[in-house]
Amino acid sequence: MVGAAVVRAGKVLATRRTAPPALAGRWEFPGGKVEPGEQPADALEREIAEELGCGVEVTGWLAGSAAIGDTHELRVATVRLTSGEPDPVEHDQVRWLGPDELGEVDWLEPDRPFLPEVGHLLRQAPASVLRAILFDEDDAAAVTARLRAEGYDAWVTRERLAGEDDDEDHPWAVLTDAPELLLELLVDEYDGWLDREQSGPESRWQPPSPLELPTQPRRIKNLGTNT
Repeated sequence: MVGAAVVRAGKVLATRRTAPPALAGRWEFPGGKVEPGEQPADALEREIAEELGCGVEVTGWLAGSAAIGDTHELRVATVRLTSGEPDPVEHDQVRWLGPDELGEVDWLEPDRPFLPEVGHLLRQAPASVLRAILFDEDDAAAVTARLRAEGYDAWVTRERLAGEDDDEDHPWAVLTDAPELLLELLVDEYDGWLDREQSGPESRWQPPSPLELPTQPRRIKNLGTNT
């Protein structure tokens, strides 16, 4: 059996079981069985696609293993999202947990031995997240895909504007742990802007404050360009 510690900006994904009845309501790292002849990493990527509808890449394995009954054992890998967002099929709830929140849910026994190492890894995660504002959903998706292809974590949220009730004109935000220089080049290419005021640890998991948008996209000049 293999499980995935999906890590994003200092938090890890936990999923709540719905079956069997004895385990319903308890939490685990998503994953499943390794089929005969299948490599553990391949099995984990397949299971996450089936359970959460997103693509992942295994980046490492946590130390040790934990017994599941008398015939199986669990290994847990650290993974990063490469496509999509977690959308549970077999679980009824997901939560992103920081290192000090791991004890807030009732983990299944086989998952518990991995929590100390997971907590240590989360505390070593990058301390800040940058935030790029795009005015078109396709542009936001393109920036996210390019950042993920470069090996960085990136995800999209919808902005809320002061005084606006409908979603028609709301811009899109790409949050990422990528270097600022790379993000500046991308927002310049896609006619967006880098929101330095909202960038940082607070913007990772809390709804952003309403933005005062410029009347037209702000271009950021490439480094080395004379003004």
